[in-house]
Amino acid sequence: MNRAASLVRGGQGWQLILADLALILFLLTLSALPAAEAEADHKASDAENQPIAPTEIAAAQALYRPVAGGPGIAAWLADQPRDPRATLTVFVRHRPGGESAAWDAAKQLANDASASGVAVRSIITAGQAPDLYASLAYDAVTSETAEQER
Repeated sequence: MNRAASLVRGGQGWQLILADLALILFLLTLSALPAAEAEADHKASDAENQPIAPTEIAAAQALYRPVAGGPGIAAWLADQPRDPRATLTVFVRHRPGGESAAWDAAKQLANDASASGVAVRSIITAGQAPDLYASLAYDAVTSETAEQER
């Protein structure tokens, strides 16, 4: 009977060790949780306090500047190769106090361009000298492009 009792006791030893290890793992995981939450909150508060992230703009394949006697944006876009991945970005820079005129110029150029069926976005910033131009670039990623990259 002593032998049977020792076998039973020996069988319980590994179960106790496994239970102890599981408890230790649980406590370690539980103690790391507040640190992970604090770090996530810290990152979230940093992101909230940051200014708007800068927009990544691809290198232009073509630039347009409105000039007297030159083609309009619609005619210029008609001469450009058609590609659904291309996006037209209208850039307007204005001096302080010229926000309204800059917005009107950007809106007019964007409206003329959107009639051509090209995706259009506008970026208006303050600067030392006023400026207006448009950049045609491969900024948009389509599902077709993503499949080709795989």
